[in-house]
Amino acid sequence: MAAQFQSQVAGYRLKSLYEGKGAAMTNDLSGKTIVFLVAPEGVEQVELTEPWAAVEQAGGTPRLVSTKSGEIQAFNHLDKGDTFSVDAEVAADAAADYDALVLPGGVANPDFLRTQPSAIQFTKGFFDAGKPVAVICHGPWTLVEADVVRGRTITSWPSVQTDLRNAGAIWVDEEVVVDDDGPNTVVSSRKPDDLKAFCGTLVETFAAA
Repeated sequence: MAAQFQSQVAGYRLKSLYEGKGAAMTNDLSGKTIVFLVAPEGVEQVELTEPWAAVEQAGGTPRLVSTKSGEIQAFNHLDKGDTFSVDAEVAADAAADYDALVLPGGVANPDFLRTQPSAIQFTKGFFDAGKPVAVICHGPWTLVEADVVRGRTITSWPSVQTDLRNAGAIWVDEEVVVDDDGPNTVVSSRKPDDLKAFCGTLVETFAAA
């Protein structure tokens, strides 16, 4: 059975992130639909569930999109994690249906997405429309393939930095980076340890868009 994002586990994770300041958060995503694009398998589970829970806590509506219908298989590093139900198959021209995009990591996840033309065009559509994008860990591989990082300041898992630089990006080693020197705003982080800053920053950025 597919795991439920609104499970007690997800709720506990969210509490652990925002303990002591959740009630004070003023960022509101009410009325906004935030899409999470992932491959059928390989997404790093915590990089999916933590931002998803943060979007829900802020009043937004998260949606899971993949290249196939049914369920996706998440991973905890190299071990299989939970499965999650897909809300819709990715369509190249569907960026107009959403307010912002989140690209979680996991090595196999973006490595697959960057070979899928519909996923690449879908991602590029957010840049063309000036809509914010948040990306973490190995997720920027999809952005490299979409040719949208040239001149942008971004961070990632360290092994992705050469690909980003070769694609024209300015790579930095920071917990979270917000770059608005382009057609849209891009929020990026390096790894699961950065999720607290990543989640808070993406909610703030998406709320302001």
